[in-house]
Amino acid sequence: MVMEPLTNRDEAGQTRNKLARLDARPVQWVISAAPVPYPAALHAMRARAAAIAAGTAEEAVWLLEHPPLYTAGTSAQPADLLSDRFPVFDAGRGGQYTYHGPGQRVVYLMLDLTQRGRDIRCLVQNLEDWVIDTLAAHNIAAESQPAPRIGVWVKRPDKGVLAQDKIAAIGVRVSKWVSFHGISLNIAPDLGHYDGIVPCGIADAGVTSFEDLGHLVSMPEVDSVLRTTFEARFGPTIAADEHGLLGGDAPRQLA
Repeated sequence: MVMEPLTNRDEAGQTRNKLARLDARPVQWVISAAPVPYPAALHAMRARAAAIAAGTAEEAVWLLEHPPLYTAGTSAQPADLLSDRFPVFDAGRGGQYTYHGPGQRVVYLMLDLTQRGRDIRCLVQNLEDWVIDTLAAHNIAAESQPAPRIGVWVKRPDKGVLAQDKIAAIGVRVSKWVSFHGISLNIAPDLGHYDGIVPCGIADAGVTSFEDLGHLVSMPEVDSVLRTTFEARFGPTIAADEHGLLGGDAPRQLA
């Protein structure tokens, strides 16, 4: 089942603890220090999601960066790929073209929705709101928008009365009620790299980042807030290393 844009926000999905597991089992929180090639990440996500569905692996949230690249979702239009300057990968998720690269925090979420209400609309809403909470903690006011403007947006009055730029993209896939893919949040990427695509098929809006908005923060600082705000909505986490995701074994939980 591929997650495509959802047009309406569900009031029930606003409840902060709706997606928390009743058994409070912690999600493994994994951070990769070095950039991860996209094919390796895609393989790892698919393998972990299948193992979660089979009951043989724990849920995981994986924070990483990719080398510069473009990904195509299931709704990607060929005309929206404007340049071949970077490799293009078929992502197998909902959505259109997006960019990943250094300075962007990519977060892949492998969550068992059979333990979290089986509500995909609520999941997407809470992913948006999770990012909005994280930005608010850094004094950045952001908001979600109706489809097709899925993701998280920041008002840019310096560019015009109604101008908005996208700071985070969201695209997930759900298979056997386990999610994978997730979000990408712009910390300090080279925004010129977006010139090779029409991001998410939206030609009349721009992209922004913490750095572009004048907020100079490190990736670890953002990661710390992401973890706190994630736990407020989804429940507890426990630190784990990346070996199981990239090496095939269950990640070791860290003290």
